[in-house]
Amino acid sequence: MTPIPLEEPTKKITDNQVTEWFQDLEDTFKKIPEIEKEEVIMKRMNNINTFHTYENDIYLSGTDELGKDFTICFDAYNFLNWIDTEQLEYIKEKLIKHIKEK
Repeated sequence: MTPIPLEEPTKKITDNQVTEWFQDLEDTFKKIPEIEKEEVIMKRMNNINTFHTYENDIYLSGTDELGKDFTICFDAYNFLNWIDTEQLEYIKEKLIKHIKEK
């Protein structure tokens, strides 16, 4: 890449220099691998058969909707902040309503 001279502020930069610099920059970006689009992962843990913690993580293991082993890991601090009493009460209310409707 040809650097644009910054040490000579009074010297004018030609259009050709700017075009060359942008072309070099574009060529450099073309060499950078594309970042894959992030996909939302949707899994259903049908049963939880193992729970453990290690350092700052909480692990829940069980089987997914296809019967395959599946583990999810949470940051313990964030998990406990999110699953507060109010959240647990809401989950219980929704579950009781679902059971009564069946």
